[in-house]
Formats: sequence, structure tokens, C-alpha cells
Amino acid sequence: MVYCTKCGKKNEDDVEFCVECGVAIHPERSSRRRDVREKRKADECFGLPRGGAIFGLFIGIIIIIVGLQQVFDWQIDVGPLATIVVGLLFVAGAIYGLIRRKN
Repeated sequence: MVYCTKCGKKNEDDVEFCVECGVAIHPERSSRRRDVREKRKADECFGLPRGGAIFGLFIGIIIIIVGLQQVFDWQIDVGPLATIVVGLLFVAGAIYGLIRRKN
């Protein structure tokens, strides 16, 4: 059993917050979890984990396509392709966000 430091209520060992007053029983655990969540959120782009790397990969592919287009004299319009890929990134980020909030 663990006692609350604010109100003195006896709580079970596995609770995170006091059942009486709501104060964090193990504040060091809560702060670690918050730090991990904040780091994950900072690593997101388009709402996706490591989204910045995905976006960088996308830009690299577009540059390669433009280069190949000029070398082989292909007639590829990159604009619509770029729009589709960015749209897919936004949709994937929204779906990931909904799934993450549900869990």
C-alpha cells in the first residue's frame, strides 16, 4: 500500500493517482511518460512518426524523377505526382492520429 503525500489516503501500489484527491502517487513515472510523449510528438511530421524522414524520402524521389526525366527526355508532369504524395501523407497522418488516440 502507498499513502498519498497530499491527503494521506491509503492507495493500492499499482495506482498512478490518489483515489481521494487525484495527486500523482509516483510523479517521477508520470513525468517520464510525459517526456516520452513529447519527444514522440516532436519527432512527428504530417502526424506520422518519423514523418520528416518520409517527407525527405519523398523529396529525394521527386528529384530523382526530375533528373531521369531530363536524362531520358521523358514527359512526366511531377506536379500532380507531388500533390498526390503530399495528400497521402496527410491522410496517413490523420489515420495514425485517430488510431493512436483510440488506444
